[in-house]
Order: sequence, then C-alpha cells, then structure tokens
Amino acid sequence: MTKDEKQYLADAASLGCLACRMDWLGQTPAEIHHPRDEQGMSQRASHDDAIPLCAAHHRGTQHPLVPSIHLDRLRFVRMYGCERELVARTRQDVAELRQGITGRAG
Repeated sequence: MTKDEKQYLADAASLGCLACRMDWLGQTPAEIHHPRDEQGMSQRASHDDAIPLCAAHHRGTQHPLVPSIHLDRLRFVRMYGCERELVARTRQDVAELRQGITGRAG
C-alpha cells in the first residue's frame, strides 16, 4: 500500500460511517469496506474505492433497523444506494475534507 493510499483510507475512515451520516446520526466511528461489485471472487477493489462504514453497517448486528452490507445487502442497497454510488460520495467527501469543507469524526 502506498503512502497516498494509506492517507486516503485514513481520511475516509475519519469521516465516520457513511450510512450513519445519511441517516443523520452523526459521525460514528468507521472501518473500511472494499466493494466487491465488478471484482472477482478473491479480488478486492482498490483502496481509493473504499467506503467508510461502522461495524454494524459493515459486518452486521442482529438489530432489525441496521442493515449490513455483508449480511443484508439488498436492504442496505435499497436504503443507501449501490456501492458505486457510495464510492463516488466517499470520494467527494474526502475531497471536501481535504479542502477543509467538512470535518473529521470525533
């Protein structure tokens, strides 16, 4: 991983969970999801295609109101959009963060 890729992932994660922000829940701590759309079985998207998601939206919980991209993908996509859309939004958010328009999660 390059220095630029590490910085991009750090910036993306610092924004907080994209799904929680879309639900107006604020900046919850995030881990990085690498989309698998248009990837082979054992392949992962490049680091600049990352999406910041909290553990619940990423890996899942049993909470019926919190769809996980891995455990309840169809409902997650219906609520938040496809991975391609979320990657584009994350890229925009990181660009705004770097311009000082948005802040980092606490």
